[in-house]
Amino acid sequence: MKTLYKFIPVLVLCLTFSFCTKEDEVPIDIEVHDFVWKAMNAYYLDQDLIPALSDTRFSSHPELNNYLRQYESPNELLASILFHNPDSDTKTHLINDYNLLEQPVNRTSVTHGVEYGIIADPGSTDNVLGYIQYILPNSNATTKNLKRGEFFYKVDNTQLTRENFRTLLEGSSTYELTMATFDGVKVEEDSIIVNTVKVPKKISLEKSGYTHNPIFISKTIVSGTNTIGYLMYNNDFSSNYLNDLNNTISQFNSQNVNQLVLDLRYNIGGGSITENIVKLGSMITGQFLDQPFLKERWNVKAQPWFEMHQPDSIVTKFTNKLNNSTQINSLGLTDVYIILNGSSSSIELLINSLRSHINVHIINSNTTDGNSTGSITLYNSIDYDSIGASPNHSVALKPIVLDFLNNDDETYNEGFTPNLRICNQEDILNLGELGELSDPILNEVINYVNGSIPTPPTMCNPNNFEYLFNSVRRQRLIDTGVFIKRDLPNTN
Repeated sequence: MKTLYKFIPVLVLCLTFSFCTKEDEVPIDIEVHDFVWKAMNAYYLDQDLIPALSDTRFSSHPELNNYLRQYESPNELLASILFHNPDSDTKTHLINDYNLLEQPVNRTSVTHGVEYGIIADPGSTDNVLGYIQYILPNSNATTKNLKRGEFFYKVDNTQLTRENFRTLLEGSSTYELTMATFDGVKVEEDSIIVNTVKVPKKISLEKSGYTHNPIFISKTIVSGTNTIGYLMYNNDFSSNYLNDLNNTISQFNSQNVNQLVLDLRYNIGGGSITENIVKLGSMITGQFLDQPFLKERWNVKAQPWFEMHQPDSIVTKFTNKLNNSTQINSLGLTDVYIILNGSSSSIELLINSLRSHINVHIINSNTTDGNSTGSITLYNSIDYDSIGASPNHSVALKPIVLDFLNNDDETYNEGFTPNLRICNQEDILNLGELGELSDPILNEVINYVNGSIPTPPTMCNPNNFEYLFNSVRRQRLIDTGVFIKRDLPNTN
């Protein structure tokens, strides 16, 4: 941490309690409890709303120690001091061993290359039917006669049911799919002609290690007066893929793209760090260099300190640097069209930050969740940095510490309502081809880009299919919010 912070810990700690002596050293049996309470007292966003975290709750260290000993574990203590509203705080949590915190790695899996969904067979109480959502490029499935929108109903000649489909599809490294035709009512065996003989269509698949493409689809679509850059991005927002995104933006620039459709309907989320989101926002724009991208609002104790001592640290500005050696490629757009299917903390932050500067058009099935808070990792050290952390344990804390605002001081805890509403489930009888206008969702968005007035779907799931499973949604990472990196003073 920076040396200017070093005067703060002893000063504020002595103000919190009426005296500071050696007798107030933390007993080893409640060291982690003490760390959790003091870190939450210092930086938890809702600290002023929690009586047990009040600066005046305890008049001495012994009194605080007695209070902490009421709780058998640090997790029990933490649960007792979280802010519980109708939605409750589900993001603040303890890390049992911060040594196991992983650096971002490229997304890999063991797969046959088919991303699929499962619905109940409308004509059966037990049978189910699989449909192909998309094929992973350069996977085993790309060598087979398979495509998006096809159906299957058996694995290794065994009928898929509600009870066995997970075991059959996930339990073996090799298997054979029996394909089906489906009109929305009746499931029948599909067939092909081999040497003039009609035989069941069966596809053998083999799982293997797979590294997911950084960019799933990028292309330009000329429509009307617009040259539209279409980017389907399915991976997380970690630093691993920023260079690939930057290169894609460079290609769009060379193709004179004047509109951007960012398709995130199959995005897995994760990697949500503010420094990555601002770089993505700077790629979309570029004309707002050094203007505020986002602002931070900390708790009633920390915010005044930052405003007085480090006002620049709570404002993140647009940038033109990907890293020390690479410039950001920017499109300079005034509009962006973002396709979602659900909610994502990182994209909510992107939307809110950009809407102070450009038009952000949201295509989604529902209003987003409104995850407007940010978190940070705190360690048991004098300034909550990993350097100098206590050698007695490896527990770290990730609390909610701030709200994100945009340049107009707007937050988004109520979420964002779509400008163009799509169905929660795609029409599996008419999926079309991804990246082509045969995809009904993309076709509707392109029409919207060209000026058509958006209308809600006439009817979602008109066949009343029962959706049971989706392999893409299963891969989505738990949304733990957006994280920041910051040198902190100790304000306990």
